[in-house]
Amino acid sequence: MSDGRISPAEAHAKMANEGFTYVDVRTPGEFEGGRPQGSVNVPLDERFVASMRERFAADAKIIVGCGSGPRSARAAKALAAAGYTSVLENHAGWDGTRGTFGELIEPGWRRLGLPVDQ
Repeated sequence: MSDGRISPAEAHAKMANEGFTYVDVRTPGEFEGGRPQGSVNVPLDERFVASMRERFAADAKIIVGCGSGPRSARAAKALAAAGYTSVLENHAGWDGTRGTFGELIEPGWRRLGLPVDQ
């Protein structure tokens, strides 16, 4: 976890025990189709950092996640560059990390059966 990347199970534990907020950076349509329980939707678009500044202080405890990892990695980098100091990334996202040929490498939040909102 030293690089700020955590698993879905670690993300769930940090939300439950350490007061982290899960920020789902997927589109509103993806978010409406299912999401980690208690998460908030701030899509990764051209207003992402501005939207985050409207909702969260720079020292807020934040976990960013997406569908499978790439968007949340970009979101975490953008937040760090904007001065956010406590950002972690759920690297397997909602569905899971996939390999070069589309094979599931690590299951995401949904596949692990962690609590969800619909």
